[in-house]
Parts: sequence; structure tokens; C-alpha cells
Amino acid sequence: MANRPVLARLAVGAVAAILAACAPPEVRFHASGHYPERLSDWGVLLARRGGLVLGRDVTPYDVNTPLFMDHALKLRTVWMPPGTAAELVNHARYDMPVGTVLSKTFFYPTEDGIAQAMPAWDGDVAGMDLDSARLVETRLLVRQSSGWDALPYVWRGDDAYLSLGGAIERFHLVVDGATAGLDYVVPTRNECASCHATKASRELLPLGIVTRQLNRGYHGSGDNQLDAWRHRGLLNGLPGPDEWPRNADWHGGDSATEHLARSYLDANCGHCHNPESVVDTTGLWLDYATHPMRRMGACKPPIAAGRGTGGRRYSIVPGQPEASILTFRMAATHPSERMPELGRTLVDRRAVAIVERWIASLPGTCG
Repeated sequence: MANRPVLARLAVGAVAAILAACAPPEVRFHASGHYPERLSDWGVLLARRGGLVLGRDVTPYDVNTPLFMDHALKLRTVWMPPGTAAELVNHARYDMPVGTVLSKTFFYPTEDGIAQAMPAWDGDVAGMDLDSARLVETRLLVRQSSGWDALPYVWRGDDAYLSLGGAIERFHLVVDGATAGLDYVVPTRNECASCHATKASRELLPLGIVTRQLNRGYHGSGDNQLDAWRHRGLLNGLPGPDEWPRNADWHGGDSATEHLARSYLDANCGHCHNPESVVDTTGLWLDYATHPMRRMGACKPPIAAGRGTGGRRYSIVPGQPEASILTFRMAATHPSERMPELGRTLVDRRAVAIVERWIASLPGTCG
């Protein structure tokens, strides 16, 4: 009888420990120059009990047309400090508050321990089984008072570790039934900046946090993702739905060839090939704005491409994808020929086929 209070305290302590283990972690923001070595110290997501657990108030999201990264699937999340929200800027991008943490985790489903190329996943974080998945890296974009900072973390076991100098992860990948070795390249911090920076300010900006990419259904709920963000207090200044542009749902299968092709080029090439980028001198603009066809490459000779031309004269030859530099570079794997230069070593064959069909449908000739 005398031991009952002790046993009661032990029982309460055990229950508290179980509840603490089940509770979502608290997000902890870190100032520039004090970034933790372990991803878990951010509290954004943890590998726990064979699955991934998101931090408190961390919101998963998806984009319409993803960036191709050697067939890797991605879990994207956003966290903003309590009481803050993103503000719409010029109907396109969003100004996100200081303290925002964006994460993108790259992974592959596995069978018998071998990574598998899959076109998409259902976004069910709770249902993810790490026994049948290979986590490769998690990239953070963190909003400091001085701007955005990019931090690559590489997974080792049940945590990921800061790797500012990048890494090469070697493993086997099954694509369309064929198994081959893959040298998966984790970008350096500076390589992250090469894609995310603008010409005018050299400031890093998130790529996928734009209306045309976020304007989609929200994880099978039937709601629009932008509406869901607004209802959660994450987004201010959004106009009516009639004014929302939208990239093609890459895995939806119901978009016209031109819309699919333009959306893919916008997501995979347009962050560099646009009038405000650090490579605007190429004069090749592939973002989803209204550009003259010549600006998009029709009958346009390259400024400087070296062997990247493949012996072809123009970026796009209407009606002739086989004569176009654009599709040659999309189908190339040599570092001096392929485009994009960073982010892939394999070919997105579906994308190449779609862009080829689009070019084949274009009218006109090059004199």
C-alpha cells in the first residue's frame, strides 16, 4: 500500500513520456551563423518509429509541375512563425515573413532495398513507411532578416546532417524495369543560389511558391491549396480565383500538349531563362509569361552554347524537334550538353516526348 503513490507517479510519468513521443516536435528557428548540424534540431520533420513526423504547424504542400530531379519524389513543407502570413506580390510571388522555413525532402520508394523511379506519390506523410523508402536529402530555405539562405542536409540513418559542400550519393535505381547505378548529386550551398538568385539583387527566392504552381487541389481534400492556405491564415492579398494562373498538373493527364510543355519549361528552365535572371543575356526566355516565339527560341540561334548545340542552328525549329537545340539538350546527359546543367544526370523521357510533340505542332519555318 505504501508504494501506491510511487507507482502512480511512475504511471503518470510513463503516460507523459508516451504522449511526448507522439506529440509533434516544436519548430526551432536558428539565426544565420548558428545553423545546427542535425536536421532534427530544426523540428520541421523527424524520422520517428519508421515514419516521418512533421513539426507543429508545419504544412505540407505540392506544386503542379515539379522540377525533375532524377526521378526523386519530394515532400515539401512550409512553416511560418505564429501570427504571420505570406503576402502576395505582383500576382505571382509571395513575400514570406522573416522566420519562415521551407523544406523539400527528396526520397525514392524501394523494393528489396533498391530505389524505384515512380512518377508521383499521394502526399500522405502519415502513411510513409521508411522501411520501403530511401531518404536522400532535405533542403531548407530559411528566411533571415537579410534574406533567404539555402541549407542542404544529407540523410544518414534516422537523421540528416548539414552538408554545405554538397555530396554525391551512389546507389542503384530502377527506371522502367532497368536497374543502373546513379550518382545522385546533392547541390552545394552556392549551387542552390545559382538557381534561386535574381539578377537585380542576387537575392535568393523560393521557386515553387508562386500562384501558378500552388493553384491546385490540396492532398485529395477537394479544396484548392491556395484557399487552404488562406483559411489557415498563411496567405494574404490573394485575388479572386478567376485571376489565378495555373501550370499543368503534370500527373493529372488532362492538359493539352502546349500547356504541358510550357509548364514543364517554366518549372524546369524558366527560373534561369527569364528576363530577370542571371542568364538573361542568352535571350532565351522559357518562363510561362507571354513572350514572342523568337524569345522562346523559335528560329533563334544560341548566344553561346559550345557543344551544347549538338550541331543544330536554332533553339527551336518549328515543326522539327529533331533539329532543335532545346530538345537535344533536354535529352543529353553529358555535363557540357545537358540542360538544366544542375539537378539531374538522367533524362526525363516523358518531358522530352511532350516538348517534341509541342515543337512538331508549331507552324512556320526558319529561313
